[in-house]
Amino acid sequence: MNRAGQTAAGGDYRLRFAEERDAPLVLEFVRALAEYEGLLDQVQATEEGLRRYIFEEKRAEVIFCDHRPGAGSDFQPAGFALFFHNFSTFAGKPGLYIEDLFVKPALRGRGYGKALLSAVARVAAERNCGRLEWACLDWNEPSIAFYKSRGARPLDEWTVYRLTGEALRTLGGPAR
Repeated sequence: MNRAGQTAAGGDYRLRFAEERDAPLVLEFVRALAEYEGLLDQVQATEEGLRRYIFEEKRAEVIFCDHRPGAGSDFQPAGFALFFHNFSTFAGKPGLYIEDLFVKPALRGRGYGKALLSAVARVAAERNCGRLEWACLDWNEPSIAFYKSRGARPLDEWTVYRLTGEALRTLGGPAR
């Protein structure tokens, strides 16, 4: 699988990098993930914003998993992974951070999530990244079990902090 749009296939599915024309589909998956997590009211993303930041400015990348519902049928979207580069000063190498990994609930248990996670791990390995990281809601036991079964371990000694909205604007205001 490479950036030029080639796909990797496995039985009834294929993996592919998103293209600009996929911006509406990326938003559809973002909204589906937010709905699953009970956070749909927090989604502010737009097709235009996703198009700009993912495809024009290349701040993130997306891999889709498409499946074939039946013999001879066309591929249909099953899941996606959205990721971007970060950097580890301790490792002295870039890393990848998975912001979203989601498979439609009706299509879980078919190996699509494993294929997506493996694809992003493969990208990280090909790019000589020192690590692959992501966050998972602590109530999401099925995902936690899935990640642990793939060799991931939780970083219980770290707490994630976030600035948004007015707090971000205040702190990031003009230098004094």
